[in-house]
Amino acid sequence: MRDAVPSGGPVSAETLADLAAASRILAAQGVVDAFGHVSVRHPSAPERFLLARSIAPARVLPEDIIEYDLDSNAVNARGRSSFLERFIHGEIYKARPDVVSVVHSHSPSVIPFGLVPVPMRAMFHSAAFLAAGVPVFDIHRQFGATDMLVSDIPKGVALAEVMAEKDVVLMRGHGSVACGPTLETAVFRAVYTEVSARVQHWTQALGGGAAMAALDEQEGRLADVINRTAGMRAWDLWRSQVKSQLGW
Repeated sequence: MRDAVPSGGPVSAETLADLAAASRILAAQGVVDAFGHVSVRHPSAPERFLLARSIAPARVLPEDIIEYDLDSNAVNARGRSSFLERFIHGEIYKARPDVVSVVHSHSPSVIPFGLVPVPMRAMFHSAAFLAAGVPVFDIHRQFGATDMLVSDIPKGVALAEVMAEKDVVLMRGHGSVACGPTLETAVFRAVYTEVSARVQHWTQALGGGAAMAALDEQEGRLADVINRTAGMRAWDLWRSQVKSQLGW
């Protein structure tokens, strides 16, 4: 890929380290495995974002981070390969000025909710953001038979349109996307989307069904306000665990 796009400017070592840590945190929490990725908007240039090169999330280091414009063109690839689905990130950043971080994953407990007409619910307070609703993006509806990857701008635009103002969108037969106003919030939401999905499976197995006492939309709004601050406790724990493992 040719590096012909101007940079948004220098990025601090702390920002790069936090983004690499976020990738490793998501792997440690079982949200991503060999696949999946997390990005953050450039701190001083909102028309740019930062995303690791194409590498397994648990292996990401600060030096693996590449800068992109919102058309998902690399600024400083220097021969490093890019994720095919970087367009998920670029098009959500275009459509959502409020979004600062995006996580794409294939977390296993979440995937079934994109395959059946059972809505994902906010099963407990840490998953409050789900109470606003979780739409499903079905790539086949607009693009017919594909390889299921959001690998160009039109597919990224279609995904962002389905996501609209929600915090999470499911991808039929593929995975999901979580976003947030900070890197820490996006990681928190990606983790607790997977946890809430597991709890919903267990609750339905107990015979919950339509009688499930999940959070309603108003409860979700109120609890999510608290979580945006309280969620930093989780980030601090997860970040410290990565730091102790890797020494940065």
